[in-house]
Amino acid sequence: MQELILARVLRTTLLVATVATMGLTAPASLAGETVVVSALSAAPAVDGDLSDWGNNWHQLQVKPAMEGDDNNRTGTLTIEVQAGVAGDAVYFAARWPDAKADVEYKPWEWKRNKYQRGKDRDDMFALRFDMAGDFNSCMIADADYDVDVWLWSAGRSNLRDYATDMWHKITLSRLENAAEYKTPGGATVYIQKSPDAGLAGFENTRPNRNQRQEDRLPGIAFTDGPSGSIGDVAAKGVWRDGHWQLELKRKLDTGHGDDVVFKPGTTIKGQIGIFNEGYAEHKSVTDVLLFDFSAL
Repeated sequence: MQELILARVLRTTLLVATVATMGLTAPASLAGETVVVSALSAAPAVDGDLSDWGNNWHQLQVKPAMEGDDNNRTGTLTIEVQAGVAGDAVYFAARWPDAKADVEYKPWEWKRNKYQRGKDRDDMFALRFDMAGDFNSCMIADADYDVDVWLWSAGRSNLRDYATDMWHKITLSRLENAAEYKTPGGATVYIQKSPDAGLAGFENTRPNRNQRQEDRLPGIAFTDGPSGSIGDVAAKGVWRDGHWQLELKRKLDTGHGDDVVFKPGTTIKGQIGIFNEGYAEHKSVTDVLLFDFSAL
């Protein structure tokens, strides 16, 4: 029962906040750009310090997911990415510019004699990987596919040293308990987003809205966790000198059916999204990337 309750909490704190974790309209550039996954001589510490990585950085561009989006706070950026394997785990490192670290998520603010949810959101970074179907850089597209999603949040999962492991299904077939959107072609696409099983390690706070304590109260409380499949991805981000530095780690094969399996000698499609202050669709994304494990 506790796992079910926390899963529902995640749906409101993470999934609703990210109406589409990646693009609503796909950027035209960078189609099929390859990120080589190398064999690492030693496993890097997942601590947000990138000094134990070499200089084999891939420079990738992210662009606003929606053209003409005045609410996008990320814009067009060049991000740096590395990926490698050591032992039975895959590691990713990323670095991108951000003028300040946004680490609050919907704090409660005392206004007009009651507490109201504030508009602050934390910075986020997302990786998603092809699991089945016709992978597309646009979620609102005439396509059917499943993806494994890793969502790192600066003010939530980062304080528990992980990225939330999730699963998304995008389909043109009618699907219960799924969000519905019209595609540019006029079809209806159904998007179902679920956190993997387990305990998240954080949940929404719910103060007495009419009893004043401080002018501002935290929007998130931290609990035991993460545990279970939701916590498969270890991650740590550090903001320094106008940049976020982030490292992620996950087993090549977790043994969980809701996780992608990374196989040496193969390639897998994926995508990266950057969320400055985490405002739903107002984010910037790469186009489809090809993560190349063939050198291993």
